Formats: sequence, structure tokens, C-alpha cells
Amino acid sequence: MKILVCCGNGLGSSFMLEMNVNKVLKELNLKAEVEHSDLASAKAIKADIYIATKDLANQMISLDGYVIILNSIINLNEIKEKLIDAFKKLDIDF
Repeated sequence: MKILVCCGNGLGSSFMLEMNVNKVLKELNLKAEVEHSDLASAKAIKADIYIATKDLANQMISLDGYVIILNSIINLNEIKEKLIDAFKKLDIDF
């Protein structure tokens, strides 16, 4: 499974979100390849799950994969809840 986290420039906030997604995956004892990217580059990167904040929601719709929209990149509970929901919808065991 591949998860791509996105932000406008692909630098600080997407990297922080990548680290937080990895923390949650470790807590759930789930392995996944997690990368971060800017939104423009994300369109060329195939992933099972794409994650971004609500300011990018409209642009994320065009990506070919399950999209998670977050209110906060630092809220680990929100990240965990939305990842669990995505895993259930994608029929991924965790």
C-alpha cells in the first residue's frame, strides 16, 4: 500500500504530515510506503491513498485513489480516525 501526503509546495507541511502518518501507522501496526509531495507532482504519482488538508480539497478530487482531507496535520487522532475509515472502505486489514 502506498500513501502520498500533499501540500502546496511539497516541503514543510507535507513532510510533517508524512511523519505523523508514519506514527499512526506504527501505532496501528500497519506497514505502508508513505511519501510527501507537492500537489502538482502528486498527479503523476500513483498511490492508494492521498492525504491533504482542506485548503487543497478541490484539487485532490482529480487524483486516482482514495482521498483523505484533514482539518489539521498535527491532530494524530483525526489522522488515525480517517486512516481507519479509509482502510475499512478499501477493505484493508489492520
